Amino acid sequence: MPGLTAPSDYSREPPRHPSLIINSKEPFNAEPPRSALISSYVTPVDFFYKRNHGPIPLVDDIDRYYVSIRGLIENPKDLFMKDVRMLPKYNVTATLQCAGNRRTAMSKSRTVRGVGWDISALGNAIWGGVKLADVLELVGIPKYTSVTKSGGKHVEFVSIDKCKEEKGGPYKASIPLSQATNPDADVLLAYEMNGEPLNRDHGYPLRVVVPGVIGARSVKWLDAINIIAEECQGFFMQKDYKMFPPSVNWDNINWDSRRPLMDFPVQCAICSLEDVDMIKPGKVKISGYAVSGGGRGIERVDVSVDGGKNWLEASKYQQTGMQYIADGMNSDKWAWVLFEVIVDVLLNTQIVAKAVDSAANVQPENVETIWNLRGVLNTSWHRVHVRVGHSNM
Repeated sequence: MPGLTAPSDYSREPPRHPSLIINSKEPFNAEPPRSALISSYVTPVDFFYKRNHGPIPLVDDIDRYYVSIRGLIENPKDLFMKDVRMLPKYNVTATLQCAGNRRTAMSKSRTVRGVGWDISALGNAIWGGVKLADVLELVGIPKYTSVTKSGGKHVEFVSIDKCKEEKGGPYKASIPLSQATNPDADVLLAYEMNGEPLNRDHGYPLRVVVPGVIGARSVKWLDAINIIAEECQGFFMQKDYKMFPPSVNWDNINWDSRRPLMDFPVQCAICSLEDVDMIKPGKVKISGYAVSGGGRGIERVDVSVDGGKNWLEASKYQQTGMQYIADGMNSDKWAWVLFEVIVDVLLNTQIVAKAVDSAANVQPENVETIWNLRGVLNTSWHRVHVRVGHSNM
């Protein structure tokens, strides 16, 4: 890749916020404290989770950097950053979420394999860049195309990033061509995050952002775009990030029996309390996030202070002081919703939150029913235990 520094220089790690909770050092994976997530609707770059499968690439010659576009198309092209910036720029507010978010809680039911994430392997950012649909028009693929003349049905993204799962080859993933060429799907080649150039952790100089879909498809450090007939055959499409029933184990698994995960399900979590928190008796503000994939809005967030027997509906907002309405004209359809409710807590109890999206999908009550050996998509009701103490202060 032109403009790429030799691998020996990858060891120059980017600066990172000291409050991040590091889940693995090599490759570097970290999440912010849960309380940091609800401090703002747009997640500061410093507090946006860091998810990597290999050493973090360093592109230091931006003038020589380009993305090659090849495959089942008539007009292959090398796309330089100056070409990217000539296209119309869009800002899309979208929540990215690792499919392994809340894996640690799932592992308490039965052992799973993967990075042990708490509830903060997600973040909400304003991504600035160009629509993939506009880029593909440059190589002769019209908008709303499902198949090219040469039989291309999928768009594969290949990273500069090298990882052991690909036997030292590049990280890669794909999405259907119909999604890639649909301007309303808002798939971006992004070069900005929250109004600033991408930093190295988040894919500098150019990354894919696929809103409403698990983070594994939003490939960072973009190297190539290939138009292909079948889904990407890479490890993370075919041998990972698939959802299996609780009956499947490592002895009887058949990877070919399941499709790669794409849209993420409805999810919510309480961020204002830790898993076991000591509080004073009285009124307590319960707040957190709720989000659903595929552009579906959040219809309702319910909170219970008695372990799920009785429920209160929380208020929801994206803009401070403005009530959020699912599918409303002013709502960001790819973004999370923050919720809060004031409750009375007088005794030790379990506080529970669950969300319902605009398609009436509800989070499952128990993690056991959705347990899977890779620990992905733990969207069960989120529960925190509180112990009430009387202060002598």
